[in-house]
Amino acid sequence: MMVNYSMKTISHKFVELIPDQIENGIIYISIKYCTAIHKCCCGCHEEVVTPLSPTDWQLIFDGKSISLYPSIGNWNFDCKSHYWITNNRVEWDRKWSGKEINAGRRKDYSNKRKYYTKKKS
Repeated sequence: MMVNYSMKTISHKFVELIPDQIENGIIYISIKYCTAIHKCCCGCHEEVVTPLSPTDWQLIFDGKSISLYPSIGNWNFDCKSHYWITNNRVEWDRKWSGKEINAGRRKDYSNKRKYYTKKKS
């Protein structure tokens, strides 16, 4: 698979509902449904869904641009691309090894379990 790491910026659109057709280079953000979606910045055309929640991604809107935290690691896609979206800029990061991906998944699971266990108390 040819991966295109040339995408340097992404624009954003705030929407109530995510449109049926997702355009390259645009991240669609639904505050109502606490989610953002975009096509993978590598050019593979996979749709990347980033739920907005205390245990998933956080969105920062400064009135002009958006940032998502943490990074976006597309571990389930063939491309395995890894990048940050900061102030509408795509900042490429190195690919993770299988061992790093598995450790990250365990950490995510543990963080979710701790968060939701505390909420029930």
